[in-house]
Amino acid sequence: MVPRLLRLVACRPAVRSTLRCERRYSQLSPELSERLQIFESLREKRHSEQRIEASEKSLCIRLSDRQTVKGRAGVTTPLSVAQNIRVKGALVSKVNGELWELGKPLEADCELQLLGFDTAEGKQAAWRTASCVLGGVMESFFGASVFREGASQLGFYCDHQQNNSDWSLKDVEEKCEEAAALKLPLSVLELNLAELQELFQCNQMRLQFVKEQMNGPTVTVYRCGHSVGVCTGPLLPHTGLLKVFKILQHSPVTLANQADSACLMRLSGVAFPGEKDRQEWETQQEEARRRDHRRIGTDQDLFFFNDVSPGSCFFLPKGAHIYNKLKDFIKSEYQRRGFTEVVTPTLYSTELWERSGHWEHYSENMFTVTSEGSQTYALKPMNCPAHCLMFEQRVRSWRELPLRWADFGALHRNELSGALGGLTRVRRFCQDDAHIFCMPEQLEEEIVSCLEFVRSVYRVFGFSFHCLLSTRPTPCLGDPEQWDRAEQQLQRSLQQFGEHWELNPGDGAFYGPKIDIQIKDALNRQHQCATIQLDFQLPIRFDLQYVGRDGQKHRPVMIHRAVLGSLERMLAILAENFGGKWPLWLSPAQIMVIPVGGNCESYAKKVVLMFREAGFMADVSDDQGSTLNKKIRSAQLAQYNYIFVVGDQEVESGTVNVRSRRGKQLGRRTTEEVLTSLTRLRDSRSNTDEF
Repeated sequence: MVPRLLRLVACRPAVRSTLRCERRYSQLSPELSERLQIFESLREKRHSEQRIEASEKSLCIRLSDRQTVKGRAGVTTPLSVAQNIRVKGALVSKVNGELWELGKPLEADCELQLLGFDTAEGKQAAWRTASCVLGGVMESFFGASVFREGASQLGFYCDHQQNNSDWSLKDVEEKCEEAAALKLPLSVLELNLAELQELFQCNQMRLQFVKEQMNGPTVTVYRCGHSVGVCTGPLLPHTGLLKVFKILQHSPVTLANQADSACLMRLSGVAFPGEKDRQEWETQQEEARRRDHRRIGTDQDLFFFNDVSPGSCFFLPKGAHIYNKLKDFIKSEYQRRGFTEVVTPTLYSTELWERSGHWEHYSENMFTVTSEGSQTYALKPMNCPAHCLMFEQRVRSWRELPLRWADFGALHRNELSGALGGLTRVRRFCQDDAHIFCMPEQLEEEIVSCLEFVRSVYRVFGFSFHCLLSTRPTPCLGDPEQWDRAEQQLQRSLQQFGEHWELNPGDGAFYGPKIDIQIKDALNRQHQCATIQLDFQLPIRFDLQYVGRDGQKHRPVMIHRAVLGSLERMLAILAENFGGKWPLWLSPAQIMVIPVGGNCESYAKKVVLMFREAGFMADVSDDQGSTLNKKIRSAQLAQYNYIFVVGDQEVESGTVNVRSRRGKQLGRRTTEEVLTSLTRLRDSRSNTDEF
């Protein structure tokens, strides 16, 4: 009885807040009233079914700073711990590496991390909660029908339909801040499909969205004031932790296979715990706009897009130079790491895709063509089925394994036009794609080798990174014991690798667990590029076998592996990370030679030729009407790594006067000395400007 009373006492502030909300909102539609009644009925039913009482068993809670605090099972929450140790700004937590709501009671001894808005997890929890507030505001104040709300790395959103649009973005901001100030509690329920159908029986489009996104038997549903919706992760304890809202855009939403979504609109925005967080975000946004790869691509004449081939990039000579340097970098690593390149077709009949299983699950994302005889073909969106076809071409021996095949073939995916955005989301792209076929006993060593490959590449770019072990989703294919063994092997590989990693439960591919590697760029934004995935299903579907030491046939394990990921997307990330100031080894504008006086032009051209023959991107300034200072400034704005000024003294002594892109004077040096130094700097793939 005591635990029951404790829970009732703990709920009193939430009850009072909800009652205040009831008084604040004047009118509720019959549909919203019925949904709230169903939600409360389901919550009461769930509580009566579970009948779980707090054990009040003593807990040992280890914090990030190695401090240890005591608690009681079923009573102590991360929020109460934060309050007791006077930690301010906590929005969400991690318990033994798993995301955990602040208001959810702890169950056993654990390691606890308290995360604020300065972490990706804290920001996401804040923005998911903000989307709940926005959904409620749109329904209760503006009479909209809300179908979906959620959060991304860029902010939160709410998809809705409405007849009345007599409001401004500022109106929505003000109502969101008013609603959040009520400190509305957020309560959640795990509901199955039948219960979801009962709850959203009057909102068929929302129900359809939920069904499409379900990757397990249940979905998390929340209540925030009068609003009931679906969430995909931890929420804040109450809305009062959000003080500032900024609604950014109101735009149409384009959806595939949704005939009734013509009037579907999306409101998107950001929210913050305080004004200081908003100011920091605005500063970051200004810096991000300055570094936008699309602007850099235009300013530096790297690439462009054209409607004749939507979502497919046209790389100009300078952009192609960077693109090819990235590819050459990975190819040079392949030679050292035992990978061999293969070249495979771009177009395949549906027979291959049906055999691999992609036609059933992925055909709507493929571009198809029909040839004579009404035979349907599809442009490949991935390389793995073709590599399986190559493996089975003859009998394989255990002595050949591991086989490491790399493929830079062009891939095509039919992305929605509304999802396209510069180089980060395209329809035609190329990956540094590779597949490894190995024996089960070789798996751990191969995974460690792949991880070391990733580390060596990302160090060159200066990226910090961390790994996520994504485990078995629901539903999934394969034997549970096989999944357990594979996850344990990946975990041992990560432990042997020695870098920071975290568990990402339930986010593996349906065909096998994976390791996702997230990098952090100069703006502290996270990107996932590299991935290492195990696949047990394609070897089964293609009946791949090798003859083992015992003379018997065995099934190989298949590893999908990419380091850069999409070359297009990596080029965009690097452009923004470097702010268009490319390091020498990647730069499409490495050297600008500026002659001072007409008598020096022939010498300047001779210097350019000398460096071009050594593989450098070198140009000569032939602007006769500009002053020396203006020429230097123009070269700096064009992001040339080095500027060589040559006058009569340089002609006589066979030297160049060198200055860096940042304006540092490096002095007069012989052309041979500079060529040797820059060649060494380029070949070392250093990011420094000094030599």
